[in-house]
Amino acid sequence: MSSLRFGLIGFGAWGKCHANAIAKTEGAELVAIAARSESTCADARTAYPEASVTSNFGEIVGRDDIDVVDIVVPSYLHFEIASAVLSSGKHLLLEKPMCLSVEHCDELIRLAKQRGVLLAIGHELRLSSLWGQVKTMIDDGFLGDPRYALVELSRKPYRVGADGWRYDIDRVGNWILEEPIHFFDLARWYLSSNGEPQSIFASASSKQPDHPELQDNFSAIMQFSGGAYAVISQTLSMFEHHQTVKVTGTKGSLWAGWSGAMDRTRRPDFFLRAGSGDEVQDIPIEKITGEVFELEDQMEMLVQAARDGRPLQTTGEDGKWSVAMCLAAQRSVDRGQPVAMSDVLSS
Repeated sequence: MSSLRFGLIGFGAWGKCHANAIAKTEGAELVAIAARSESTCADARTAYPEASVTSNFGEIVGRDDIDVVDIVVPSYLHFEIASAVLSSGKHLLLEKPMCLSVEHCDELIRLAKQRGVLLAIGHELRLSSLWGQVKTMIDDGFLGDPRYALVELSRKPYRVGADGWRYDIDRVGNWILEEPIHFFDLARWYLSSNGEPQSIFASASSKQPDHPELQDNFSAIMQFSGGAYAVISQTLSMFEHHQTVKVTGTKGSLWAGWSGAMDRTRRPDFFLRAGSGDEVQDIPIEKITGEVFELEDQMEMLVQAARDGRPLQTTGEDGKWSVAMCLAAQRSVDRGQPVAMSDVLSS
């Protein structure tokens, strides 16, 4: 079969990882790149000489020879560019967060349905051999009825991003949308047998003297309609990159961990342990895991999903829920009280 032709919008640090993943994927061809500056355009031309390179994303949107567009730009630009891509009738892979508002998420979902194209959101942790195995064991009944999930991260501070956008509240939205959004998504996924999240109570603190509105330390409790609850916690005041997941149920428990010098390392340490009564076992994870590997898997699955005309596992509806949970958490931090998900989803 002929290759799916990709256009990539964004060629920063993570955008370059996306470009590499596209180039490595069988059945995918990177034909065009839109980069922000002359220097990043020059980098793109050097790295991918067969692709056309521009500083105007509209040139990619307007091309008839592109099947899929991959957007990897600062969060505040997501809606503008994504709506243009979907309106042009192209399939879309959009990095998280899907948008900075629920209303914009709804509009992208509407556009994708109207044009009959695939809309996938970059929640690649769902595709992990490690975090995915946790979900498989939950669905297979190892835990019995899942009642509790903890998703925790300790890491070094965020990169500032181009022109410092990640440290600008007007452009980033809030820091909960930056990385804890992945953990809200995992918790909702793991506890899905308990229905949807009903409310979130969160607290946060900042060590940023110039940006007190950006919270380095964050924790939230999320209540589900079926009685289960999840704890999501993150600190950016640590070192390296260490993520933990613990899930317990009426019959057993799971404990997974991932560590690396940085989030994009290709040499991580990781494990999964399972307990049932007095018996504890190490669960082998045969395939190396980490966001750069999941990104490559995501590209393969996207190519197949586009060819088959079916949704990817990380849908627009999932992206919308993840944004809504983060907005509810930030609202709870600001108000100092629990926030109902219904209030956020309907606002």
